Amino acid sequence: MNKPSPLQILCEQTPVVILAGGKGTRLMPYTTSLPKPLMPVGEYPILDILLRQLASQGFRRITLAVGHLAGLIQAYFKEGQDWGVEIEYAYETTPLGTAGPIARLPRHERSLLVLNGDLLTTLDFSRIVRFHYENRAIATIGTKRRTETVQFGVVESAPGGQITQYKEKPSLDYTVSMGIYVFSPTVREYIPRSQKFDFPDLVQRLIVNKQKVLAYESDAYWMDIGRPDDYQRANDDFPEMQQTLFKTHVESATVGTRI
Repeated sequence: MNKPSPLQILCEQTPVVILAGGKGTRLMPYTTSLPKPLMPVGEYPILDILLRQLASQGFRRITLAVGHLAGLIQAYFKEGQDWGVEIEYAYETTPLGTAGPIARLPRHERSLLVLNGDLLTTLDFSRIVRFHYENRAIATIGTKRRTETVQFGVVESAPGGQITQYKEKPSLDYTVSMGIYVFSPTVREYIPRSQKFDFPDLVQRLIVNKQKVLAYESDAYWMDIGRPDDYQRANDDFPEMQQTLFKTHVESATVGTRI
């Protein structure tokens, strides 16, 4: 039997939190009776796909932060045995935002991998975890460059009304958060308990306190299924990437010594 690589050991020891408590208001009326993590992409619920990926990459300890229609999520995934992982549940009785649930989790000595429960991506999560440890950051955010075409002619004008520039359907380039984060244990000190607190609030607080917050830029496929058009696009793209999504691909590379 092959000896596990340092990266495989790191993945096994890294707790994963998946945010699965939102109401999915942008996908209503579908999410009125079905929680967004159970929305199908291809033949699988989106959260099912995430769990398969995590298991194939060596992650084992999963906490699902649930709220809206939590009973349906727990009935489907149970304790995770069918996916080869161990699932625990953290219940929200009142909405705590995206970062708030972290403060209520049991304390861990290891960094947390935190994922939105509605993303479809080919990113190897072990890579962002390794990057986080090797660079000794308090927070690492998965990011991706996006190009969007404005569907109108864009006009710029001076105060007197003189048009200074006219661009027909220009393209805009920007960097977005992928909804993939790694947080060191000390990040909890910056999250208030029992009140709504989102990731932008947390990141801004870390920056103000001069903490090391890094971006991990990826060129992997990524889609947030929160909007109807993106949800449809994810379903259109899924057949071509299904094999890539589910393959086992934990690298045998070494990891920095301070883990």
